[in-house]
Amino acid sequence: MKAIGLTEFGGPDVLRVLDLPVPEAGPGEIRIRVHAATVNPVDTLVRRGIAFVSDAEPPYVPGMDAAGVVERIGEGTDTDLQVGERVMAVVVVSGTHGAYAEHVVVPAESVVRVPAGATDVEAATLPMNGLTARMALDLLELPTGATVAVTGAAGAVGGYAVQLAKADGFRVIADAAPKDELLVKELGADVVLPRGSEFPELVLKEIPDGVDGLVDTAGVAGLVIRAVHDGGRVASSVGGVQVPVERGIETRSTFVPHYAREHAKLDRLRRLAEQGRLTPRIAHTLTAEQATEAHRLLEAGGLRGRVVLTF
Repeated sequence: MKAIGLTEFGGPDVLRVLDLPVPEAGPGEIRIRVHAATVNPVDTLVRRGIAFVSDAEPPYVPGMDAAGVVERIGEGTDTDLQVGERVMAVVVVSGTHGAYAEHVVVPAESVVRVPAGATDVEAATLPMNGLTARMALDLLELPTGATVAVTGAAGAVGGYAVQLAKADGFRVIADAAPKDELLVKELGADVVLPRGSEFPELVLKEIPDGVDGLVDTAGVAGLVIRAVHDGGRVASSVGGVQVPVERGIETRSTFVPHYAREHAKLDRLRRLAEQGRLTPRIAHTLTAEQATEAHRLLEAGGLRGRVVLTF
């Protein structure tokens, strides 16, 4: 099968087309013929040898989001899916096991149907990004009606965090650059404030006692924590961010592989997308052979939506 991967770590140029064996689906597993795979920031960490490769041998195949059709169901697998159905899945990378491939095998719990009316390209942005936002909100453990601040709200994970927070019944205060204010308002944020160093003070003008929780998708939790009230919570989707411990505030980090088999949570993302309450956003659609360009676009920054590779 065709896959996009690497045998040595480095910049986007290390990505190349590989010819790998088609994986077999064992008990409890489903093989998907991949039509679309999303390019996410974590993929660049795989490419650089920083994440998900320490216990594997090359070649390495990145990719944690896939959409396509069910091709084979392992013997004895408990699922209501049928061969030929359109599905999306979250993929935990391990060596050659990544979504940048024509075929991928995943646990049945990691697969749900594509939202009705969504293309494979749109659906491919939902599993990993949506579950990351879902996990961040779950880590906050806040009651309905609480107020949540979201940083990086115009980004893929941040946008899903805004929409999921609203679906959970939270009040949302989000940051945005001037060019993104309308977008973030359309995503459902109750209050949109300018991003940057003044964001915490502007939040405190809105809520003098501070917000109940913060979902940080921009890596600025250390700055924004002062807008969280004493005893509040911070959930960060950005690895390696140093957050000061202060005022009894708990800081937690997302690690989406822990949610890779949370089938009910993944299926809820599907239902919310069908209801129009989650909005997939596509920045660019490229062929698999253009993966190097896709990584360059991602690392250049400024995207409002994901780059998706098609197979």
